[in-house]
Amino acid sequence: MIVKVKEPLESEYSLIRSGQIVFTYFHFASYKPLLEAMVKSKAICIAYETVEDSLGRLPLLIPMSEVAGRMSIQEGAKYLEKPLGGKGILLGGVPGVEPAKVVILGGGVVGTEAAKIASGMGSKVYILDVNLNRLKHLSEILPKNVIPLFSNQYNINRLIKDADIVIGGVLIPGGKAPKLITREMLKEMQDGVVLVDVAVDQGGCIETCRPTTHEAPTFVIDGVVHYCVANMPGAVPYTSTVALNNATFGYVKKIADKGWELACKEDKGLCRGLNVVKGKIVYEAVANAFNRPYKAIC
Repeated sequence: MIVKVKEPLESEYSLIRSGQIVFTYFHFASYKPLLEAMVKSKAICIAYETVEDSLGRLPLLIPMSEVAGRMSIQEGAKYLEKPLGGKGILLGGVPGVEPAKVVILGGGVVGTEAAKIASGMGSKVYILDVNLNRLKHLSEILPKNVIPLFSNQYNINRLIKDADIVIGGVLIPGGKAPKLITREMLKEMQDGVVLVDVAVDQGGCIETCRPTTHEAPTFVIDGVVHYCVANMPGAVPYTSTVALNNATFGYVKKIADKGWELACKEDKGLCRGLNVVKGKIVYEAVANAFNRPYKAIC
């Protein structure tokens, strides 16, 4: 068994053997060459991001989503500074000057953590989601400077016109993120707005997003700053490592002790982590992303 943090690199594809267990973040739906390589390898690919707990939550995605959600505001605030291409606005403002306006797309773990940090720094925050029960919950747990709104095209178009930071935190488990901000919509935004697309690992929810690195984290299109680092938690490796180990070790031990077949038979949530098994795609959202056949296994 190979336990990793990020998906196998292209230079590693040929090293992965038939029957070998690879347990890591795969995000197959966003990168077809990786999927094809793992199908060809006939390895057992268990994806952190689709393992579920008894309540249907994603326990191995949550710690990194918490880190990335909090970091999204930290990075957004930095790149909002004028020397880095932003509008030159302080997130929390000062007495007599309005704070920044932060728009968060998605009210899951990433969006909630982003809202906590942005509101704590004094911003005016809008958080959008399509789940009304989730919006009700957010209205109960978040401060009053956070406004939960139903996510639709009208509200998104209206809010981004004078936003200072826009956070993309939409998740479709195992599948591609929907494109909520198009290239055409950038023309409605002000110069120096910062877009932070946390969903970049799943293809991004901003059409103009493309993966960047910590060495070159941003690019500008139509005057809008894009921050699209595909491994945001990598910038805080100590915090990220401990948080991920806390969540994954129990599963690693279970697979090592019992083998993947018995472990998955006994734990249906772990079974949901199976994405590719011996040359077959066994996770429906991954198969659908590329119009490939799908074989149910759980």
